[in-house]
This record gives sequence, C-alpha cells and structure tokens, in this order.
Amino acid sequence: MGEESGQAFGIDIGGTGIKGAIVDTNTGRLVTERKRILTPQPSTPDAVAGVVAQMLSAADWQGLVGATFPAVIKHGVALSAANVDKTWIGTDVDACFTRAAGGANDVIVLNDADAAGIAEARFGAAKGVAGVVILLTFGTGIGSALLVDGTLVPNTELGHLELNGHDAESRAAASVRDEHRMSYKKWSERVQEYMSHVERLFTPDLFVVGGGVSKAAAKWVPLLRLNTPVKPAELLNDAGIVGAAMAAAERRGE
Repeated sequence: MGEESGQAFGIDIGGTGIKGAIVDTNTGRLVTERKRILTPQPSTPDAVAGVVAQMLSAADWQGLVGATFPAVIKHGVALSAANVDKTWIGTDVDACFTRAAGGANDVIVLNDADAAGIAEARFGAAKGVAGVVILLTFGTGIGSALLVDGTLVPNTELGHLELNGHDAESRAAASVRDEHRMSYKKWSERVQEYMSHVERLFTPDLFVVGGGVSKAAAKWVPLLRLNTPVKPAELLNDAGIVGAAMAAAERRGE
C-alpha cells in the first residue's frame, strides 16, 4: 500500500530480531500487525538491508520509512556497533536502507533508545512533560534518550558513564541482574546508585525507565529514592517501531 497522510513505516532493528509495522503518526498506534524476522547472522549491512527490503515489500509499502539501529548514528552514519556486525562502523545506514527500500523515499535512521524516547514523549509516559526528560532502557546494556521540551538531543550514551571505575552498564544493566541472579531489591541498589549519578549531572524533570524490566516496574521502581519522578515506559515492545516512524514523519515535516 502507498503512503497515506499521517502514516509511516517503522522498523526496529535489534541484535536478535527485526520488527516492523505501519504506524499512524497521529495516534502512535500500529495500523498493521507487527511482523518480526530474525536478525540475519552475520548481521552485515547487505544482509540486514535485505530484511528491510523484504519487510517493506511484504507490506507493499512505498512511502515514509523510519528505522532504529543499535548504534550511535550521526547524520545517518553508524559510529559504533553494539549487537550487530562490526562492518557497520562507518556505514551510511540511511543510504544503505534507502537503496534497499528502492530509493523511492529516504529512510531515516536513529539510535534505538532515541527512538524509544521520542515514542514515550509523543504518546507514552513523557507525553506533555515540559523540561528535561531522560529515558533509560535497561537490557543487555543501558540505552538512553535525552529530550528537552520534547526535542531529542541524540546519541547521549549515558549507559557508558563511569561509576566507581566501571562502565555503568556493566554494573546496572538488566543482563547483570540475570547473570548474577540478583533479587530486584539487590539490583535496585545498583540502579539507584547509577540513576542518582545521572540525576546529579542533569537534574531532569522526569525519568522514564524502559527495557524488558519495565514490565516488572512494581518490583523495583518504588525502591528508588530519587528527587526526580520515575515512570515506567508505556509503549514497551512497540516503542522502537513507533519512535522510528515518528522521527521520519517529523524530519520530513521540518
């Protein structure tokens, strides 16, 4: 199907799976069922671009496309590669996916946590919140998104702040809790230490916490003692798809 006003295709690319759907950019809802394809191994640019092309073709989509990518993305170029093949570093991901999409429309690519931040600011836990909002996603590592009055400051990478001589995510990511079989109470002490450090640096108006552990927010968020309100993310598995579609729609509108 072709592009209709107020719709964009969102693609969320992760180390294990690639998800996509058409999004209503006025409501943040998925217009089509979310489709998931395993991330090819090795996850080289050509292989991943092939999946992007397959997804757009299956949806018969020609129009605006946004995609998340697990890397620092500066002006469309990947400067890192966390859970994907290292050959991505230095690749113009925008151009690579635009070619895969048949070149009919530019594909807008952004960091996965940044996309989740946009989704939460437009339709989720941070909707209508003025000032400084920081989204932190706790998963394999810690992703971050910083928004000021709803405008994204891209590529913050706050999971790599140094804490007591360690990379923060090596101490407080959700994967660390799993690996060491820590209780939520024990793990929340590490999250507390990390988030109070972020709080001292940015004095945000709101923290939004995402990642798989946000589903169990009741078990650990109430244990945090911060001056800043903390809300669990609301879009969960759809955040990347919705944020990517929104980023594409908003960039076109500029």
